[in-house]
Amino acid sequence: MTSNFHPLSAESVTEGHPDKLCDKISDSVLDDLLGQDSSSHVAVETVACKGMFMVCGEVNSKGYCDVQKIVRNTVKETGYTDSAIGLDWQSCGVMVSITSQSPEIDGSVRRSGRPEDQGAGDQGVVFGFACDETKVMMPLPITLANRLTMKMSEIRKQGILPALRPDGKAQVTVDYEGFCPKKIDTVLISAQHDPGTDLGELGSAMKRLVVEPVLEEWAGAVDSSSFNFIFNPSGSFVLGGPAADTGLTGRKIIVDAYGNAGRSGGGAFSGKDPSKVDRSGAYAARWVAKNLVASGAVKRAEVQIAYAIGRADPVALDIETFGTEAPGLTPSKIKAAVEEVFDLRPGVIIRELDLLRPIYSPTACYGHFGREEACFTWERTDRAGVLRDLLLR
Repeated sequence: MTSNFHPLSAESVTEGHPDKLCDKISDSVLDDLLGQDSSSHVAVETVACKGMFMVCGEVNSKGYCDVQKIVRNTVKETGYTDSAIGLDWQSCGVMVSITSQSPEIDGSVRRSGRPEDQGAGDQGVVFGFACDETKVMMPLPITLANRLTMKMSEIRKQGILPALRPDGKAQVTVDYEGFCPKKIDTVLISAQHDPGTDLGELGSAMKRLVVEPVLEEWAGAVDSSSFNFIFNPSGSFVLGGPAADTGLTGRKIIVDAYGNAGRSGGGAFSGKDPSKVDRSGAYAARWVAKNLVASGAVKRAEVQIAYAIGRADPVALDIETFGTEAPGLTPSKIKAAVEEVFDLRPGVIIRELDLLRPIYSPTACYGHFGREEACFTWERTDRAGVLRDLLLR
């Protein structure tokens, strides 16, 4: 008998992964500057290789950032505290190459007298996605993958499994029937560990302490009774972090967003202040999509917004509902309601979502969406009632 199931997979990485360590550093620099000057314009990237970090980019700010201190503190907080594990926060090298933002870019953003009319800090196409698969209105595979890596870091920091080191990955494959998740097919965990660790024992502990609790909390009614568990498929994973692989800000944008269930724009989030629509526009697109699903008008929504540098109003807006809209609704009616309820100019997004605050370091790891912390203002469903009134009554 032929199965109607089709698989969908997603991956996530821990905060000790070299790319995520770079994201964390870049967002920590951003937070430091926004905390001193909320009008700071920041576009900072970090590269890590072996014991060396380079932080580079463009900044216009009244504040001063001790970049070297931020790099070292972030490395320490992440767990790289000894050269024996490949990286020591005290002895790692730090190079800084930060210049002023281009005056043309800065001028195109600031030229309007009214904050709500400020232009987009760059051109860009951004996407937001939401669905009714989980309580946080995110696709199940990326939700599980992010919660698994978060749990891995949690038990490492609590000392529950002393053999764990900071680097790690998770990958989850879920079998779907149409848009409905039916069965957890495979859970893959790769965890950095101390030399001499019994991998059989560590794998069993990871399944018991990480995988099973996360599936119990987040899989819901999806069948997780007989999934395939794979632990450290390459065998030993002692050398990790920047000692094993170069890290770079913005190299995990699919991990940051919706996994493979929804499209992502070409720009990264981390290290950019909200004048950059790569960040604020993407957050707004998620806000719109989530409110549409929360309203009951659709079960699944993907919002696409295009911007032009220096212009406030979006160049284009498109909403895909994948045929999941409520009876009687049409794409044009849904789009008209969104345009009535949401003002998607960057300056208005920044004001409505309160984005000129040092809130970005927590976003750097474990996904920018589907999080329940208060600072993730784009996760609010505060416009769902208005949309419901316009579309369903």
